[in-house]
Amino acid sequence: MGLQLASCGSINDKLSAGMGDYVPQWAGGLPADAPPRPGTAQYDAWMRENERRRHMPAAEREKLEQAEKAARQNGAPK
Repeated sequence: MGLQLASCGSINDKLSAGMGDYVPQWAGGLPADAPPRPGTAQYDAWMRENERRRHMPAAEREKLEQAEKAARQNGAPK
């Protein structure tokens, strides 16, 4: 009985981490602008992009952010 209880706990731990990605935002899931999970290829690309932006001059970064904001408001993909 103890073995079953222990295995159930480890399965639930893995399920809860993965299922949170599929819950809609209106039901308490991750927001649309949440960063990708660490350890994935998308996370590595996201980190490289953040590092690239960090080294940009502030004026260029502001222009880029304004253009992305306008694109999101118009419904265009990032």
